[in-house]
Amino acid sequence: MSADDKVDAAPLNEVMLAMDVVDTLRYRQDLVMREIKGGERKKNLVERLRAVYRDQGIEVPDRILLEGVAALEEGRFVYDPPPAGLKRTLAQIYVSRARWGKWVTGTGLAIILSVSAYFFVYLPFRQGQIETARIELAEIMPGQMQEIYQTIFEETKVQAAVTEARELLQRGQNAAREGDRAEAEKALAGLREIRDQLRAEYSLRIVNRDGVQSGFWTFPEINRDATNYYIVVEAVDKNGNILKLPITNEETGQIETVALWGIRVPEFVYNSVGADKRDDGIIQRNIIGQKEFGFLDVDYLIPVSGGAITRW
Repeated sequence: MSADDKVDAAPLNEVMLAMDVVDTLRYRQDLVMREIKGGERKKNLVERLRAVYRDQGIEVPDRILLEGVAALEEGRFVYDPPPAGLKRTLAQIYVSRARWGKWVTGTGLAIILSVSAYFFVYLPFRQGQIETARIELAEIMPGQMQEIYQTIFEETKVQAAVTEARELLQRGQNAAREGDRAEAEKALAGLREIRDQLRAEYSLRIVNRDGVQSGFWTFPEINRDATNYYIVVEAVDKNGNILKLPITNEETGQIETVALWGIRVPEFVYNSVGADKRDDGIIQRNIIGQKEFGFLDVDYLIPVSGGAITRW
């Protein structure tokens, strides 16, 4: 080490020592308040400080001790925080960024992702749904209605089917133009029902097997003095399959799709079927009607009263 380095080092050591003196005085604040009052008390304080350092094995010159006391009085080596205000608040927020930065970053990312998903995913998807629904209502459904109506017109053998289908077609297309989806769907379903009804082919057969009634009678709710007679039937196609058909229950007014139902018949027909079954346990004349392609209704081979029930 050069001589110049030694000259420079001494003042630095003295400054550091003076700072240590100030820290010691700050730590013994109660002593300072009592002692720094007049020259005699300052002298006593220096003596006490010398004793403190001597106990630590450190010899501190009086000049350094006095300089430390003076530095404390002048406020040197003491940090005074800046006054409260916007700058201080912003600085404190910046310094504590490690504590709240991750939370803010995570929240910001979540918000950005949510907003991006809304604008770039959900809104395009929703707009696509709306456009698809609009095209379906304005173009696809009217086209389907027209196509089914044309099928009915070509396949029917009764004018009633064309008349009913034409009314449904006009109602459905008007609803589509007005944006009434529910009414348009209702009309489309009605057209499909007419088409399917025209295409159906089956025989109505009286049920004649163990565990199933072939007929029954009831008292109607509106007239307990009357009696309604029913024979239980099922629809069988040309391949022998039993079909389920939509039947309107005259007691409830509800349409139910069932495989078995009761057709109301006059009393003499009911008695005739009963006699046929009692003869040998077999109903010989069990086919009571035919439903042919192109027709809406069954062509009955026996008199019927026109009503039906699905539960008994």
